[in-house]
Amino acid sequence: MKAKHQRLILALVALGGVAGAGVLAASALRDEAAYFRTPAEVKAGKAEVGEAMRLGAMVAAGSIKRQSDGLTIDFVATDGKASIPVQFTGIVPDLFAENSGMVADGRMRADGVFVADRILAKHDERYMPPQMGEMPKNMKLVPGE
Repeated sequence: MKAKHQRLILALVALGGVAGAGVLAASALRDEAAYFRTPAEVKAGKAEVGEAMRLGAMVAAGSIKRQSDGLTIDFVATDGKASIPVQFTGIVPDLFAENSGMVADGRMRADGVFVADRILAKHDERYMPPQMGEMPKNMKLVPGE
């Protein structure tokens, strides 16, 4: 076999390997991809049943209900335009509370309930961890400022 043919075969094998790696990477990303949606977008039909997504909203006042198992909570996520019932089983973050922001990873069920696998509580830039105690609000945390 001529050297020219050997190089051509080697190039084709390398191209096939790169294409195969690309297909594997794309299939792995497709399984992990989650679109960010708001309750208004979900109500408008932009989310399908079973689609992995992130729901970003505020926890509606008076909506948190704990079930008897001690781990499952039901609450309503709202963006001011629409509301979605959410169910989560697990331990919620310390900052999770009514009238606070949250982002939940999960999927919509056919009955219109968003089933969250994970909840992330959002806080503003003035957040002070409970371990810091009652520090003065105007205290500078970085020396020299």
